[in-house]
Amino acid sequence: MGALTPSGIDEVYLDTNATTPVLPEAVAAVEEVMRALYGNPSSTHITGLKARHLMESTRQLARQVLGASNGHLIFTSGATEGIQTAVVSALSSVKSQPELLNRPGKLLLYGATEHKAVPNTLKHWNQLLGIDAEVMAIPVNHQGLLDLDFIRRHAKDALMICTMAVNNETGARQDLSAVEEAIRSQNPQCLWMVDCVQALGKMPLALSDTSIDYAPFSGHKLYAMKGIGLLYVRQKAPFSPFIAGGGQEQGLRSGTENLPGIASLKPILEALLDPAHSTFRSVDTLNGFRAQLADALLTAFPGLVFNNDFSVSVPTTLNFSVKGFASKELLDLFDAANIRVSSGSACSSGATRSFVLDAMGLPAWQSEAAIRLSFGPAMTQAQLDHACERIAKASDALRYSCRHPGHLKPTEQLEGLVQLKSGADCCYLLVSQGQAIVIDPVSPLVERLVETISCQGLQVAAILDTHGHADHLSAAPVLAERLGLASSDVDALGWPQQASTGPLGLPAIAVGDNWLSRMATPGHTSDAVALLLSKGEDIQAAFVGDTVLHGGLGRTDFESSDAKALYRSLKALGQQLPAKALLLPAHDYHNLLFTSLEAERRSNPLLAQVLAPVSMLDEAAFADQKARLDQALDTPMEGCEIRCGVTNLNLKLSAEQELTLDDLALLDTPLLVDVRESHEHHLQHLGNDASAPLSRLAQYLLEHPEDKPLVCYCRSGSRSQVAAAALTRLGRRAYHLKGGVALSQ
Repeated sequence: MGALTPSGIDEVYLDTNATTPVLPEAVAAVEEVMRALYGNPSSTHITGLKARHLMESTRQLARQVLGASNGHLIFTSGATEGIQTAVVSALSSVKSQPELLNRPGKLLLYGATEHKAVPNTLKHWNQLLGIDAEVMAIPVNHQGLLDLDFIRRHAKDALMICTMAVNNETGARQDLSAVEEAIRSQNPQCLWMVDCVQALGKMPLALSDTSIDYAPFSGHKLYAMKGIGLLYVRQKAPFSPFIAGGGQEQGLRSGTENLPGIASLKPILEALLDPAHSTFRSVDTLNGFRAQLADALLTAFPGLVFNNDFSVSVPTTLNFSVKGFASKELLDLFDAANIRVSSGSACSSGATRSFVLDAMGLPAWQSEAAIRLSFGPAMTQAQLDHACERIAKASDALRYSCRHPGHLKPTEQLEGLVQLKSGADCCYLLVSQGQAIVIDPVSPLVERLVETISCQGLQVAAILDTHGHADHLSAAPVLAERLGLASSDVDALGWPQQASTGPLGLPAIAVGDNWLSRMATPGHTSDAVALLLSKGEDIQAAFVGDTVLHGGLGRTDFESSDAKALYRSLKALGQQLPAKALLLPAHDYHNLLFTSLEAERRSNPLLAQVLAPVSMLDEAAFADQKARLDQALDTPMEGCEIRCGVTNLNLKLSAEQELTLDDLALLDTPLLVDVRESHEHHLQHLGNDASAPLSRLAQYLLEHPEDKPLVCYCRSGSRSQVAAAALTRLGRRAYHLKGGVALSQ
């Protein structure tokens, strides 16, 4: 399986806000503890006393680093446990005070850009403990700084306020003195937690000089082991043990202490306290590193904008977006170049937008395309130079897919069908012999289309829509203007008024040796059409708009809709199209790329009844069932203004379809299909397996109709899983490599 193994490239790790590698000195300390200092710190014999000495000496170092000369400093498993402990302690105290518990209008406040662990914890324990307070987000400005006036207005009603010192996505650094003044000027007794996870080693802390009640820390964010953390608790602040049991940590946190984890913290703390130590760079040096990385990124990606304000951010975090690129595309590009970055927060739920950037009021495209690049204070100049070189190579590779504005030169002549997506919206580019037709263009993809058409030197024959879209305006006029196309005699959907009759007996446009024929399919809207792609009379695919969707049909409750007309259109499509011809909808709510009438008959009972050889229902019965289905569309799909059709699918690959490298070795000459983009192939120099990026997979099927088993693979297994699911639904024998190239290195 050598074809799956990329050439050796040194990894450039720029995701330290998610976690850091363990410092060599920390690894040595852990090994020493596990080899020689394995005693239980609670034991009173010499072995236990040595273990306790290590633990307490590390605690004293932490006090010095954190400026915590008094108060409690408790070893925990990490920041999440610290947050739980702080919230439970604060709310348990409220629970025991009727004058607070029964106060009207009581609030639990948290910063709108806090790590999700904070609001989720507040909501959980607020409900479980019966506090019944309103959990409210404190707004932030465009820099990510808390609205201090908002805090002053609401602090008097707050039972607890949770803020953070440094944001994990943007590096925004809060002015804790100003936040403290805003809180304490209105409510001296309110309990205040500050998430200090990203602050350790990046800004000075003097906790005992503040009125902060609780401050959690996590070791793995600064070169220590995972599974070890600290919680600072101010002297006399309410405290309830979150983990009760044997009474360790002076009864504050039970359970045998994680001595290897504690040992891993000690050299980190020692380095932070020693100004002559060579491990960590000065703030001035780190600022210089950030400037060098920023210059490298701006040179590599001319459309790049930074989402964080460097003047109020720690120097180790850069958050940026590149116009025209989704965050997933950039992640794949950087990963192929062996550069590790992340999109937003690595601990998030996988949402496609950054809630942090949304809270800051940044434009939607920046939130959707956000990439976080972070490095630790142990970064060296040599590592930085190597990172900048790799960023340049990643940018260079975009020439191979026409994505770099500075390299609009065709390196591979485009031919056939390209499927582009923005969210659930689908847009298609049909290319044949230097001519192109654009179908269903949407605004977020205009720049991408212009790049591709300009790079390839294509002549645009038409820009078409399949119907008047209800959820967005057609981008056809904007695209035509950007391409400098002269106005022409076309109808509202872009169809040439003087189109000739093609081989199917329908109005048609010739594109190279292909024909695109227009067939009226009213129902979803009165102007809906299907565009049939054929070679002569052989129909290979149909662009069906929202008439047929994956697992469903277009809605028919618009003003211009007609369910009975849709019934007739579906009948006509069933008579005109081969059962296996690819259907290419205008929306893809399930990330299934394409479908066919054969596949839809299996998953869509209503369509199956319409297309049955002997009609199983008439127009009126169809319209009645369709009206009931459309009632499910009252609530718009999250992230969309309106959902254009009812779909109901729950397709999962079987365990037999998810292969490991060992499974792959047992297959008899499998046909491997690489679904990554061409620039990724260039960066990793893979073998000569079939190349079919997701955007070109439909074209691959048109060129390879034979039913051979296909094994799809990509970087991490996510795109190959999509491909395998789409192929399986068409009835093809398809598998995917679980974990992708990432697990084969």
